Amino acid sequence: MPAKEEFVVTPYQVKGKIDYARLRELFGTEEITPALLTELRRLAGGELHPLLARGVYYSHRDVAALLRQYEGGHPFFLYSGRGPSGPLHTSHLLQFEFCQWLQAKFHAPMYIQITDDEKFWVRAGLTRAETERYGLENLVDILAVGFDPKRTHVFFDTRSIAALYPIAVDVAKRVNYSTVKAVFGFTPSTNIGLLFYTALQTAPCFYPSWAGGAPVPCLIPCGIDQDPHFRVTRDIAETLGYPKPALLHSQMMPGLLGERVMSTTGDVADNALFLDDPPKEVDRKLRKAFTGGRATVEEQRRLGATPEICSVYAMWRTRFAETDEKFAQIDRDCRSGALLCGDCKGELIGRVQGFLEQHRAKREKVREYATSLIVERPPPGAKAPEPRGG
Repeated sequence: MPAKEEFVVTPYQVKGKIDYARLRELFGTEEITPALLTELRRLAGGELHPLLARGVYYSHRDVAALLRQYEGGHPFFLYSGRGPSGPLHTSHLLQFEFCQWLQAKFHAPMYIQITDDEKFWVRAGLTRAETERYGLENLVDILAVGFDPKRTHVFFDTRSIAALYPIAVDVAKRVNYSTVKAVFGFTPSTNIGLLFYTALQTAPCFYPSWAGGAPVPCLIPCGIDQDPHFRVTRDIAETLGYPKPALLHSQMMPGLLGERVMSTTGDVADNALFLDDPPKEVDRKLRKAFTGGRATVEEQRRLGATPEICSVYAMWRTRFAETDEKFAQIDRDCRSGALLCGDCKGELIGRVQGFLEQHRAKREKVREYATSLIVERPPPGAKAPEPRGG
């Protein structure tokens, strides 16, 4: 990211007021157009996930080509992951809820990577025991969104290294130090674990192709901050005989206190709603959440609020407005001044509390089988497609 930009977006740092149109230009990704949404809706059986319909997922790489392959009889698999640095918050679940929808609509296998190694390398205050513990708890939360256990596979990096390492070795040979230094801004003090990590994050993109001995397309829904990892992956994919992964990029959700993104490791705990927050804590945090309201009730009734900067509106936009009609009503009443911020927060609080209660019940149902989905060994006879070039 050029130094003159007012915002910074990398896999390891997000700061500033993000201009998402400008970010898409800087990263060289494609806009999700109405035509692409129409195609997704058709192939998904006539509906769109709210994150697509409301523009949270707004950018992509090669999704149109992937859908053409799918319609031509070439199924794809899904890949996404989580770096376990603490408990999950409500925004963390969004990409996995979206992946679960894609799995159900396209009958796609899902591969989830829990990168307990990467978070140990990147977070100075975390121990390996902590990243492992957080990883296992995060995995339970992720599976609780409703993935089909028969079509869902987990790479827990320190447990799955025998499965990942053969592919990572091939990847590492084709990615040089100058590339990762330029892409991620690594310095001489960066530990060598992070230098190798790009190879490990690439491995799941190729695993089904390697395991099956034939190319299988890959689709990665992720925050746009993760795109640099997969630009490196895409650059070397075909030289190893694998398809370039396609990507769907989401915007980052704002924190409760303003423009900063919602984060597990931020220095202000009230900026995030965690999945284990009790009802009273949900109420307290949302009551003080930053909004786009006016200084007085009279002014808001007259001029309306500004939802684009409102953390409460962002939560309605993602999952808490259960229909597009409900979201359109929230949007209309907010802008017109018919809906005051206190009333909006009050309605949202009950929905969030109900969602978290339901999620906790689902967690207990998946806990008993969660670790059984971890891939620890490659299948016998796994063989990569023929590489291209040296």
